[in-house]
Amino acid sequence: MLHFYACFCATLPFIGVILADYGSSWKEQRRFALMNLRNFGMGKDSMEERIHGEIQYTVDTLEKSIGKSFSPQNMFHNAASNIICQVLFGKRFEYQDETMKTLVQCFTENAKIANGPWAMLYDSFPLIRSLPLPFRQAFKNVEPGDDRSSFSEAQLTMYILDLHFAGTDTTSNTLLTGFLYLMNYPQVQERCQQEIDMVLEGKDQASSEDRNNMPYVQAVIHEIQRVANTVPLSVFHCTTKATELNGYSIPKGTLIIPNLTSVLNEEGQWKFPNEFNPENFLNDQGEFVKPEAFMPFSAGPRMCLGEGLARMELFLFTVTLLRKFKFIWPEDAGEPDFTPVYGVTLTPKPYRMKVQLRVSQKIPNL
Repeated sequence: MLHFYACFCATLPFIGVILADYGSSWKEQRRFALMNLRNFGMGKDSMEERIHGEIQYTVDTLEKSIGKSFSPQNMFHNAASNIICQVLFGKRFEYQDETMKTLVQCFTENAKIANGPWAMLYDSFPLIRSLPLPFRQAFKNVEPGDDRSSFSEAQLTMYILDLHFAGTDTTSNTLLTGFLYLMNYPQVQERCQQEIDMVLEGKDQASSEDRNNMPYVQAVIHEIQRVANTVPLSVFHCTTKATELNGYSIPKGTLIIPNLTSVLNEEGQWKFPNEFNPENFLNDQGEFVKPEAFMPFSAGPRMCLGEGLARMELFLFTVTLLRKFKFIWPEDAGEPDFTPVYGVTLTPKPYRMKVQLRVSQKIPNL
């Protein structure tokens, strides 16, 4: 997997937030990022309203597709992208907008290319780096800047790219994984809907506070995140000075790779480590519990700064869509394939779904 690091070393300057070296500049940029996310409503009602506004576009898309078999990939990618675009640019884009299409395509291409076979060749055979092979597309999508100061136009560009990538690809792939499992575990979907109907009875829409009253839905969403394992190796970093850990000497400049897969699937940490089962997050009393081994957003000071936004999106999207629709695996789709496509993030293989309106509940429009 080291080719991923080499490919990005050559492609991107170490600015922005995600790949920046630990130090005063990174601390300054992370504070700046967190401050702006808070100022734009992260964790507040205003952010919930932005998310609900985007969910309505998703609902409209699904209503137009009732009874049909369709691919949800672009729908979820566009929805997640639009939410972070509202934070970064103050506007959303129509799903057929050319800017939106280009933006989403660039990020999905880069995520697949950077950890694929062409990146391995790039790392192993330096002579091919100038040839017009497929991995060059990733280089064209992201042009490095020259200004390396803490606050600069290049820094701002990378900062925007960091937040957009972190806020789009991971969330949309988690939603895609979630509905893939919910369609193929209809008993789990039905139990979620029963809890949602009970908690939201008489309410126009869900709020983040409602998750405290939905232990089973919470367990399902967290189990989806666990099996999705969207960023299995988190983000690569390196030591800024020589250090020692558990008796091992680690030189300065050593590449550090957090293996999140090891904890999300570790025997002894989970009741059902190798299967999709929400009971992994429920105790004997049916209460929601979160084991220490659950760390899809990584851990420590470099953990994902958009965790709060991602958790809010996953909850509101899942609850709102399950409240209004029943999701069905198409009869002609064959057996589901849960094996992901490998890249910087793990992506479910393309699949199709069918939806029905849940006529048993009178659910208000958003």
